[in-house]
Amino acid sequence: MKSTRNTTAKSAIQSLLQQSNTALSHKEIQTEVGELCNRVTIYRILDRLVEEGEIHKIINTDGVIKYAPCHQCDSNHQHNHDHVHFSCVKCDSVTCLDNVQPSYNLPPNYQVQEVNFTLSGICPNCITC
Repeated sequence: MKSTRNTTAKSAIQSLLQQSNTALSHKEIQTEVGELCNRVTIYRILDRLVEEGEIHKIINTDGVIKYAPCHQCDSNHQHNHDHVHFSCVKCDSVTCLDNVQPSYNLPPNYQVQEVNFTLSGICPNCITC
């Protein structure tokens, strides 16, 4: 059985991700939690939260992994992350666009298991700047 222990660091990281309007990288999380825990502990917590179905990973257009809370997972933590992510080229923010579904046509004999669909451009916050 997997551990579901709840530590101060885990709670702080969960809260940080829930309160953020954008996905956060490990580095951004480490900056926010400060001396609460070290970088290895942050990686372990993030891996555990992904495994528990609380958050999901987004691979940004620059290869940086960012993390965001699950919005479309069911109560059994069945992941549904086949939504679009938007990566701003100006401020480097990544946002989940839950109401935008990607579409694609595959040749016969291909079976999709996961979709990582990222659009890049300028976000609404940067357009107004």
